[in-house]
Amino acid sequence: MDQMIFVNLPVKDLGRSRAFYEALGFRINEQFSDDSGACVVISATIYVMLLTHAKYAQFTPLPITDERKSSSHLLALSQPDRDAVDALVASALKAGGSEPRPAQDLGFMYSRSIADPDDHVWEPFWMDPATVRGDAG
Repeated sequence: MDQMIFVNLPVKDLGRSRAFYEALGFRINEQFSDDSGACVVISATIYVMLLTHAKYAQFTPLPITDERKSSSHLLALSQPDRDAVDALVASALKAGGSEPRPAQDLGFMYSRSIADPDDHVWEPFWMDPATVRGDAG
């Protein structure tokens, strides 16, 4: 079985967060969701657990970071091409997200930045497959 990743994110309004991620085209796995959390399916191996602050606090004694005042992580998510990067950002902006920095175009890699309603920053990006394989340039 391939390794899987479950990113746990604290959210202030679970319903608003569910709606945001569904608007991006991701589905919710109801089997692992309830009134304290929602399991967002990004791919067959990537999941995001949206957890109310009370539920999130059960997993750590540390305070929840205010993402508007500091950065604790950046979540980079590959996309198949530049158009998919732009489409995901457009969906996020339409669903109430924001774009905290301008696009970065390095030629071999193109990325943008989106923040969800709780200001968790996602960085959708495309990288030239030849660069990934190591046979570019």
